[in-house]
Amino acid sequence: MNEIFTRRSVRKFLPTMVEDEKIELLLRAGMAAPSMGNQQPWEFYVVRDKRVIQDLSRCSPYAGCAANAPAAIVVCSRDTNQRFPAFVNLDLSACVENILLEAVHLELGAVWIGVSPYKSREVIVRRAVGVPEGFTPFAIVSFGYPKDSGNERLKEDRYDPSRVHYL
Repeated sequence: MNEIFTRRSVRKFLPTMVEDEKIELLLRAGMAAPSMGNQQPWEFYVVRDKRVIQDLSRCSPYAGCAANAPAAIVVCSRDTNQRFPAFVNLDLSACVENILLEAVHLELGAVWIGVSPYKSREVIVRRAVGVPEGFTPFAIVSFGYPKDSGNERLKEDRYDPSRVHYL
């Protein structure tokens, strides 16, 4: 799958709005992720409001790149009625990775901005988006059309056979 090998963190975006159809495909990809016991612990907030995106860009020292994104998805955990709460972060990580891969497929750029497990980041995101109790902000995926042409996508081969052990 070419998307796996060409995915990269995109931090500079064109001001072009992303079509609703593409946003839905990103969300569908996220919801297609595997989860422990099929618990599907995710909840999503799609953000297009520039003021809210600015607030999100201040949630951590690494989130400033979100400021120029035309859109973002805040991925949250649903904190109640989880059968396997110890696996929620794994489930949400798979969800975010699916969103990132679908972004590449749709010729969008995206970057994963970590929120959890930092409570200070969670508080900022919760306030910015209005996340109610019972949900916990996990990550922000800021996305849009990349400022570069896409030709700069690296196909770096990270395979390291010294890290593989056959038994």
